[in-house]
Amino acid sequence: MRPIYLDCHATTPMDQRVLAQMLPFFSEYFGNASSVGHLYGWEAQAGIKQAREIIAIAINAKETEIIFTSGATEANNLAIKGVAEAYFDKGKHIISVQTEHKAVIEPCEYLQELGFEVTFLPVAENGLLSLDLLRNSIRDDTILVSVMAANNEIGVLQPIGKIGQICHEREVLFHTDCAQAIGKIPLDVESMNIDLMSLTAHKIYGPKGVGALYVRRRNPRVRLASQIQGGGQEKKLRSGTLCTPNIVGFGKAVEIAIALMETDNEKQKKLRNYLWNQLKNLEGVKLNGDLKQRLAGNLNISIQGVDGSALLLALQPVVAVSSGSACTSESTKPSHVLTALGHSKSLAQASLRFGIGRFNTLTEIETVAQETKKAIIALRNFH
Repeated sequence: MRPIYLDCHATTPMDQRVLAQMLPFFSEYFGNASSVGHLYGWEAQAGIKQAREIIAIAINAKETEIIFTSGATEANNLAIKGVAEAYFDKGKHIISVQTEHKAVIEPCEYLQELGFEVTFLPVAENGLLSLDLLRNSIRDDTILVSVMAANNEIGVLQPIGKIGQICHEREVLFHTDCAQAIGKIPLDVESMNIDLMSLTAHKIYGPKGVGALYVRRRNPRVRLASQIQGGGQEKKLRSGTLCTPNIVGFGKAVEIAIALMETDNEKQKKLRNYLWNQLKNLEGVKLNGDLKQRLAGNLNISIQGVDGSALLLALQPVVAVSSGSACTSESTKPSHVLTALGHSKSLAQASLRFGIGRFNTLTEIETVAQETKKAIIALRNFH
């Protein structure tokens, strides 16, 4: 028996409908979308155009504003470094948040080495950013604010629309990492005043290795310095032959996620609440992040008096779950997100992130709840 999969913030199993849409583009419609002189190139172009339209409609953008990348990490790098290079004559100050994904924090730290100044704002104990703190941190030389919509560890949803409004009032560009948000919460680049948005496919039952960056083309028109030069694909912002099957799969994954958003969320929230209700009465179990302002499928808890690695080991045969971000799980350091909430190193390390997805069942969640309780009690008795 394979363990029950509850790590959907790390990645998701591909939806069979997505796979079915992709398969012909590996063997039958295998052309290069840059080959504009024959049928094979046109077929690839048509598949990519359709995916671009689906993604644009999902976030209320124009098709021409969607730039395909290898994933959200590359999209974040293109947004942050691209703005820094294009606008450094205007200023060298960037604002982000302590609980951002490493794919935002590390490009910002790289820019610090080049002479840029980055302010990493703290969050409250519930993981939410203070809007007043943000407002007061913007300076005349601030060129970019980067705040993720949905946190990949604690699932907290930041007030993206209000943040965008503050940025536009001060004429500062606003970038948001929406890798965990697309298809799970409504996104609208116009009403939310978003200038740059990073997306990925593999968090919404699509393929790995493909993402996108939304780049606003009007009011204001955002300038970006390309980070990958070559054949001039994607409006010269991201050169390289486009991976047509992945892009087609990305489009299909977004289409399904938007159609199922309400029912997926309702189901996942019920399963999440059941799991939390089963675990919350155990002594020393603490919820990480705001319970209301969070992704429906996210439950992140810390357990006092338990060794985190021993707990993961005890649960391995039963449930596939992580103790933090999958992108940094090889590190023995405590989660930077949980320490930003004020947790001690030991409490941060004794945490579990349950990522409930589209295909999980109540029977699975009941088993996980039971086995998690058993493991916590056993480990405490052992000590």
